[in-house]
Amino acid sequence: MTISVASESQLGIIQNLAKVIWPEAYGAILSEAQLDYMMEMMYSNDSLRSQLLSNNVFLLAEIENKIVGFASYELNYQNSTATKIHKLYVLPEIQGKGVGKAFIQYIQNIALKQANSALILNVNKYNKAKDFYLHNGFEIADSLVVDIGNGYVMDDFVMEKKI
Repeated sequence: MTISVASESQLGIIQNLAKVIWPEAYGAILSEAQLDYMMEMMYSNDSLRSQLLSNNVFLLAEIENKIVGFASYELNYQNSTATKIHKLYVLPEIQGKGVGKAFIQYIQNIALKQANSALILNVNKYNKAKDFYLHNGFEIADSLVVDIGNGYVMDDFVMEKKI
């Protein structure tokens, strides 16, 4: 497996992966209308480009010449010594094979080189990924409900891993 930094020209790959992964990850948690709304909000061309230009680094994981997942992170999140993992998604058929763990390790190594002391992320309270993060050293630090517009909210745990 290789992990590489995604270029702007590869944002379409991230969009295509999200179209496959999101319905699996959130189909039982969110309505189809909210899924569509959030996909447009977070994965449209303009949104991804904007994220890339605002200090988000996108990563791609590749196994045997197939891109199987993506992640994004931001060092020194909100002028802190924490690195925020904004996205971490792996194709359903590849989950459980170490890709997510490799993403966390990769991001952690970069965070440590930049003197960051923690990794933080938000995860939907009902997403089974919460257990994956707990297993990988994260703890629930807080919970929050964020209004994302159109009558929708994100009901999340804030998770943290000291590094």
